[in-house]
Amino acid sequence: MTLNSKSKIINIDKNLNKAVNLAKEIFLSGGIFIYPTDTIYGFGANPFNEDALLKVGKVKGRNEWRRYIFLIQNVELLQHYVDLKSESHIDFLLSIWPNPISVVLNLNTKTREILKAETGAFRVPNNRFCLKLLTELKMPLISTSVNRTGNPPITEPSLIIEEFGNEVDAIFYSETKSYFEASTVIDLSKENLELIREGKFKLDYLKRKLESV
Repeated sequence: MTLNSKSKIINIDKNLNKAVNLAKEIFLSGGIFIYPTDTIYGFGANPFNEDALLKVGKVKGRNEWRRYIFLIQNVELLQHYVDLKSESHIDFLLSIWPNPISVVLNLNTKTREILKAETGAFRVPNNRFCLKLLTELKMPLISTSVNRTGNPPITEPSLIIEEFGNEVDAIFYSETKSYFEASTVIDLSKENLELIREGKFKLDYLKRKLESV
């Protein structure tokens, strides 16, 4: 990539460790970055840093918005942030992740106070860069589509750099094509599993999974 940009541009296929280390540094300092996930490209930041949240909101054009999907390393770490209703829900999450399936769960008391929300959507991503970064962070990571509010997500690295290259701290990209489809989103915060957004994984499949655990 040779486009003009104030952001640091790193190809994760060629510089994985460098990319992970820089993303971690930006995350911990309250900055924001763009990165590939197991679905579409996302804005990344620390959900517990108010400055980072404001930066993401400003870039997307949703200044007060907080309802982002959070990527997380594994189900064990997830349990530090949410209240799972039953052991079967734990088994269900273990059976579907890592995959492009985001699940709305009830936050625990501490996390509710910090995020000012009752629920949060989480996903263990099926993506090498994301999992390596999450292993380093040991914290949830914001993942929200790379676009201005009201516009479709941008999935081509050169177009992402052209649009956001002067507004984020770094852009991490891959030459490997992703699914380029948003994750399936389901709600597991109530008694019955509910579909919020259908993606690669269909509701019938997920209901069968839940019934089988």
